[in-house]
Amino acid sequence: MNRQPLKLIVLMILLIVVSCDEPETVVTNIVHADGTITRKIEMRSLQNKFDMEGLQVPFDDTWTITDSIEVSEKGDTTWVKRAGKLFRTVDEINHSYKLDSGANKSIIRSTGFEKRFRWFNTDYRFAEIIDKKMEFGYPLADFLNKEELGFFYSPESIKEVYQNGPDSLKFRVFGDTINYKTDLWMSKSLVSEWIGIFSKLTKSKAGDDLSLQSLKAREDEFVNTLTRNEQNFDSLWSGGIMLRELIGEQNALKFKTEADSAINIVTNKLLLDFKEYSVRIIMPGKLTGTNGYKDSSEVLLWPVKSDFFLTDSYEMWAESKVPNTWSWIVSGLFLLFVLTGLVIRIKRKG
Repeated sequence: MNRQPLKLIVLMILLIVVSCDEPETVVTNIVHADGTITRKIEMRSLQNKFDMEGLQVPFDDTWTITDSIEVSEKGDTTWVKRAGKLFRTVDEINHSYKLDSGANKSIIRSTGFEKRFRWFNTDYRFAEIIDKKMEFGYPLADFLNKEELGFFYSPESIKEVYQNGPDSLKFRVFGDTINYKTDLWMSKSLVSEWIGIFSKLTKSKAGDDLSLQSLKAREDEFVNTLTRNEQNFDSLWSGGIMLRELIGEQNALKFKTEADSAINIVTNKLLLDFKEYSVRIIMPGKLTGTNGYKDSSEVLLWPVKSDFFLTDSYEMWAESKVPNTWSWIVSGLFLLFVLTGLVIRIKRKG
């Protein structure tokens, strides 16, 4: 079955409000051992136009802001805006997210920080988290294996290296497999979201045939109906034809308002205005774990795209450790003291 039209429809919905004029934005979090975070934002654009209401990530006049121009060897001009600020705690960053009035104000974002003393080392964990948009969608891990998930979330630069390298044919086939599986994930999640919302709206009025359990049992049937009629979806839905096929003529007449409301709610979730950007994290000490990718400067990098938090919360995290030098010295002195005591005791007995 060719599912490509549905994928194009979904991608158009996800990208329809994204402007190609938006600046290329990178957010860098430099995590310090005392829990403070230096946050830097770099925006690069081919136009000298940085609309504060169109910012992907919030900053204001309390930040240190600089503007510059870069000219390439070919004579192309790039305008660069940089902003930086030292935050005492992640709570301050989270407060700025709550006050965000920029392009991505509709998504719920937060940061988290943990510091744990382990005697010989102090462990650190920092994360940027974006809440999921769908309530009833399926986790992507239900459709992709670990290797496929890694490829799906990876930056475009890494994908291009694989796709243009010596194993390019293998990775193109690999990419096609991921495209098919993510298409199925999207379509099933859209249907599941509609079922979940529709069942909520009709819960006190509908019979057992429209209960959440009954509708979920027919989910694959709904997906097939959507796929089969995707090119004429608008006309078939507005005319009530598709709804009658899904839930029967009597229910379609009785609950058309609720069905339309559920469709509108799902559509509004997908039409959420979002502009892409990237996140970088620099941790104190030695890195011990992460789900990020290293960029050309060996710094952890995560792309942030709308389909990354469609059905799952998107957490970008890194962990590290810093040796506690004083604890090693204290432990060494204590061990020396114990050994010295043992030697003295042995000599006295001898």
